[in-house]
Amino acid sequence: MNIWAIGDLHLSFGIPNKSMDIFGPSWKEHAKKIEESWTNLVSADDLVLIPGDISWAMRLEEALIDLQWIDRLPGTKLLLKGNHDYWWGSLKKIAAVLPPSLHLIQNNSFRWKEVAVGGARLWDSEEYRFSDFIEYRENPKAKVIDPEALVQEDLSEKIFERELQRLEMSLSSMPNDAKIRIAMTHYPPIGADLKPSMASKILEKHRIDICVFGHLHNIKSGLSLFGTKNNVRYVLASSDYIRFQPVPLELT
Repeated sequence: MNIWAIGDLHLSFGIPNKSMDIFGPSWKEHAKKIEESWTNLVSADDLVLIPGDISWAMRLEEALIDLQWIDRLPGTKLLLKGNHDYWWGSLKKIAAVLPPSLHLIQNNSFRWKEVAVGGARLWDSEEYRFSDFIEYRENPKAKVIDPEALVQEDLSEKIFERELQRLEMSLSSMPNDAKIRIAMTHYPPIGADLKPSMASKILEKHRIDICVFGHLHNIKSGLSLFGTKNNVRYVLASSDYIRFQPVPLELT
């Protein structure tokens, strides 16, 4: 068995006028790149972690074609909500139409063989910034703005605090006998310098071995971010950062 991670798929089969090409040449036909590498690397008995920003759809009905596309790929898939997953609403409604190989993390945890996975989306934090590592590209066609991104700065911090509570809730539900303990977040839970953060302390408290996350795009060429701190291995799995190829999580 193998566990893989790839985040920020940004699929748009249900809304084909939404293209990622404007964010740089690497994004051209990115779904095709993901499909080819995923099919070549992942086996039917593997687990694939997808830490958010799955579909550009606004409604669940629009996202279904993206979810079905993921379902047809090999492996069991575990999904976490990202800041652009506007379609992700009631778990009851999603569960009613969710394809069979897909599972969701939201205030819960998932057991797969001897591995336990939990997590939460998180949010922007004043504890760390990544602007020095990003080649910024403006989206001239941006029309959809995340309503939560428009809140006042003090409320943004409240969103982060709420997400920390959700992370605690999810990781607390993980079985104690799991041999490998993995967390998924969408936003990075720690800065590039790996200095302790509120989120990293929660991960350490729950004896997490690996934390997988995404959200960061257009990392400057040649940079290799994150690593291991206090026995937690931090893995950035944004699809463009890992060249649209699922990255294997080396289990020890």
